[in-house]
Amino acid sequence: VQLQASGGGSVQAGGFLRLSCAASGRTLSSYAMGWFRQAPGNEREFVAALSRSGGRTYYADSVKGRFAISRDNAKNTVDLQMNNLKPDDTAKYYCAADIRASTQTVARTRSEYDYWGQGTLVTVSS
Repeated sequence: VQLQASGGGSVQAGGFLRLSCAASGRTLSSYAMGWFRQAPGNEREFVAALSRSGGRTYYADSVKGRFAISRDNAKNTVDLQMNNLKPDDTAKYYCAADIRASTQTVARTRSEYDYWGQGTLVTVSS
């Protein structure tokens, strides 16, 4: 599964971005999906997850209430809407697919994911 993340950019604090994760030759609705991020000098950390069914989501406390993960089955993408961005959100964002997940699983750790995209950079200035 080849994943391609896009939508990153530079915004001021309080702004918004929408990241998108697309797949070549695969239907993303078959997988549980997640977004992670990695700031310079830090480990890659969990941001948000969506179950295969689409009915369950989970968010890191740091983004809860500001970010929303969703599927667009028509476009075969999994998106991350990021609102009220803060400088601490600055990082490279990665999407990932958990191909072994059950219908309701929301995977929250890196080891649960099987495939990763290349990342898209988000920079938030104060």
